[in-house]
Amino acid sequence: MEKQRKKQKKKLNNKKVVVISGILLVLLIYLIYVIYLLIKQPTNVFTIEEGKLYKEETDIGYVIRNEKVVRGENYKNGMEQIITEGEKAAANENIFRYYSTNEENLKNKIAELDGKIQEAMAKEDTNIPTSDVKTLENQIDQKIENINKITNMSQLEEEKKQIDELVSKKAKIAGETSPQGSYLRSLIDERKGYESELNSGAEYVKAPISGIVSYRVDGLEETLTPDNFSNLSKEYLEGLNLSTGKIVATSNEAGKVIDNFYCYIATITSSEEAKQAKVGDKVKVRLSNNIETDAEITNIIKEDDGDIILILRLTEQIKELINYRKITFDLIWWNASGLKVPNQAIVTENELNYVVRSRAGYLSKILVKIKKQGDKYSIIESYDTEELKELGFSDTEIANYKKISIYDEILINPDLSKVEE
Repeated sequence: MEKQRKKQKKKLNNKKVVVISGILLVLLIYLIYVIYLLIKQPTNVFTIEEGKLYKEETDIGYVIRNEKVVRGENYKNGMEQIITEGEKAAANENIFRYYSTNEENLKNKIAELDGKIQEAMAKEDTNIPTSDVKTLENQIDQKIENINKITNMSQLEEEKKQIDELVSKKAKIAGETSPQGSYLRSLIDERKGYESELNSGAEYVKAPISGIVSYRVDGLEETLTPDNFSNLSKEYLEGLNLSTGKIVATSNEAGKVIDNFYCYIATITSSEEAKQAKVGDKVKVRLSNNIETDAEITNIIKEDDGDIILILRLTEQIKELINYRKITFDLIWWNASGLKVPNQAIVTENELNYVVRSRAGYLSKILVKIKKQGDKYSIIESYDTEELKELGFSDTEIANYKKISIYDEILINPDLSKVEE
């Protein structure tokens, strides 16, 4: 009896295994079929949304500027910047100076006298006009308070320099109000003498033109200029052996002034868009800071191997390019925004373009205009009445014309034979 029960139980279990195996097999076949459909055609419906389309390429660019290098006689003495890197200067304005031969010794003597002057001012009754001193002291206190909040080294140096100037003004007032022969007056007169000697021994260098001041001098300023575009070649540019993205080193002997109204980027390309480009075409450039700026093609130089050198003129983001001579950038030939759809959703019939809209199970063939087409997507829009008339549509057809709009659902790879007219 026990054996019979075990036998029946075993048969029941076998049946369960067969049923479960059958169910799993069906599920597996269904899963394989679904995966096949997804691979063959991931989805057959696309919801239209607003989007943007670019036609762009990433290129290497050589930065060319209208820039004037300035160098004085005493360039071996070292230099002090009067106008800092990236700031603007007017023509004939002092932008930097070379140190005098005995500068370090003179500065030490002036600093020593400043300390003595401060002590003398604290002890001596100088009858300094209260309002003048109060104003200077308030300015000094404010500068000292600001220093505690500054982290930028160049800005910190500038603040300290301004504090020294304010202290010197205060000392000068004290000296002028002190009687002849007084200790304070003699200290200040001695300081004036050292200061005069310091200034007379220094060589000041002026800006030859107005523009942006830079101390990043690489020796290409006189050869890589807007005046010799016609002599540029692929061999010459590549022969410069420049490192892409490398920051030009700061010079301790010379500076330069850069025209802040425009600069150029020369690039070598072989794209189809470059081959069809014309002088005067407007494009966009995207720099490493991710900012897009307008550019104009001013020169096109064709190489024997089929490559093309394009010269792009920029009127913005000039300061951004000061640090570099060779860069990576994106050249944007065109961009368009609007209703973005996959190219697979567009079908052409009798030289007109259509999409198939699905709405409540009803399929409609919608005539659309392609504004711009990329490799995978297009920007489309509906025709207006005048455009439909130019295409030869009748008034009735125009009145019944269906327009495409955002959030419409359209078919991918549509079969026009299944669409009701």
